[in-house]
Amino acid sequence: MTAQTTPATAVAGERESRHAPLILTLYGLYARGEHNWLSVASLIGLMADLGVESRAVRSSVSRMKRREVLRGERREGVAGYSLAGSTLETLAEGDVRIFRRTRASRGDGWVLVVFSVPESEREKRHALRTALTRLGFGTAASGVWIAPGHLADEARRTLERRELSAYVDIFTGDHVAFGDLREKVRSWWDLDELTAMYADFLRRYGPVLDAVTRRGPQPLEAFGTYVPMLTQWRRMPYRDPGLPLELLPPDWNGVAAGELFDRLHTVLSAPAAAHAAGVFHSGRAAT
Repeated sequence: MTAQTTPATAVAGERESRHAPLILTLYGLYARGEHNWLSVASLIGLMADLGVESRAVRSSVSRMKRREVLRGERREGVAGYSLAGSTLETLAEGDVRIFRRTRASRGDGWVLVVFSVPESEREKRHALRTALTRLGFGTAASGVWIAPGHLADEARRTLERRELSAYVDIFTGDHVAFGDLREKVRSWWDLDELTAMYADFLRRYGPVLDAVTRRGPQPLEAFGTYVPMLTQWRRMPYRDPGLPLELLPPDWNGVAAGELFDRLHTVLSAPAAAHAAGVFHSGRAAT
């Protein structure tokens, strides 16, 4: 905590950091279908339905604008926000990760990213590590990151888009020797952390699926469940690169978590979208 940061402002910042992922989920789900724009009133109305007050929404949006995730834009005299171009590209790639997950096989081989960054450009080293972590890469050695081979193209596009390609070389190939590859995978990725993330998702949303399948959820209820659920879920396909099942523990819970997400998406997405559309076209979105 800095000298200028009080406990109250620190707590407020933590709350805002929790709200920003919800806002990004809303834009990913609904703004793109509305010509990449939501009015301020629509956004505040939808976030209110998620239990977030308008002041917190405005503060989170201000931070997202400073980070060039959102940009202010008036349409027909109405204030609103749209997604920046780079954010649109990231969300488009995220759609594949989230809704069309790919499970690698041993035959896919591996992609290696090798990088070297001068000490004078440490911020680039941090940006590289962050980008590769979000792509699901594991760490094979210092400056050597590894992922299943099917992620090679996505890694190339991401590093080019973030202007980091000058620092890296990308290779693809097979593991020829030595050692037990299952043990190496466990050392390259934090499987215990992933297992805990999936376990939390299963524990939180398994009972929800039982409840919503016994009765058809109303639009507001579906919206209030679906958006936070998707917000929690969408981190996991990035941390988990879809490793071959034969290299994972036999009781790997990522499969069950993925099946739970798919079923919740099937049940909740349409009524949640109906609620969002009602907000867009109601008086709540007109100011």
